[in-house]
Amino acid sequence: MRLWHQSRTELARLPKYADAMAAHFRRVGKPDTVVDLHGLMPSTYVTEYPGHDNRYVYFAYLHSLQILRNVQQAEADGYDGFLIMNLPESVQEEAQSLVDIPVVSYAQASMHVAAMLGRRFAILTMIDEYIPLYESHITRYGVQPRAWGVQSLGYDYRTVFGAFDDPGPVVDRVTEVTRRLAREHGVDVVIPGEAPVATVLSVAGLTRVDEIAVVDCLGVTLKFGEMLVDLAQTTGMRASASDYFSARPPAGRLAEVERFYGLDSLGRTEEK
Repeated sequence: MRLWHQSRTELARLPKYADAMAAHFRRVGKPDTVVDLHGLMPSTYVTEYPGHDNRYVYFAYLHSLQILRNVQQAEADGYDGFLIMNLPESVQEEAQSLVDIPVVSYAQASMHVAAMLGRRFAILTMIDEYIPLYESHITRYGVQPRAWGVQSLGYDYRTVFGAFDDPGPVVDRVTEVTRRLAREHGVDVVIPGEAPVATVLSVAGLTRVDEIAVVDCLGVTLKFGEMLVDLAQTTGMRASASDYFSARPPAGRLAEVERFYGLDSLGRTEEK
């Protein structure tokens, strides 16, 4: 099984992050699963880190165009599934409408698993500006009855990306915030927001704070991908394509429109 991992970062600039993710995928994936890591095109973020750009809805939309091109490339290259490996994902439906292979969202997979692991989950974020987006995800994915809400970790991305050699401070902060949410709000599951936070916790092996579940978002997204690919291959089951949100555009017209907007130059991004 071959899965295309898609990050919103330029992975070549973040080798420790990429190596830690790849190692975790090897630990939790099936023996025959190959996960190829892909970032966005070099120079996507000339002056700013993704966490800055993607707090603005227009920048996030523009960067998402690469993801929509890449999902088509993944199917053309023979990949069995496509993993959008970031919580501030906003184009899973659009991506799924372009291909027959399963498209799995870190946000969707993590929230549904959190709803299965306990009765009230919280999302932890290192980027406060994402809080309204994550609140909208809760509604979008229909998990409001199980969701407490979103809590800032009070960390920035520089701190998190500096933690792969020493994850202790990030683990301590996650532990402190999780205990407070449990004590004050009855939270019994937490979702480590952005993929870099989840990756640091995977290095540390943190899946529980006392008796509170910590969702392994990387592992969950991978396992959802494996499951949907297995089901497609053994039963023929695949995503609906029956209405406005899911219908696949005609291939000829899709190519014309993408050429008109210059999108045919996107794709074939960096691979780790």
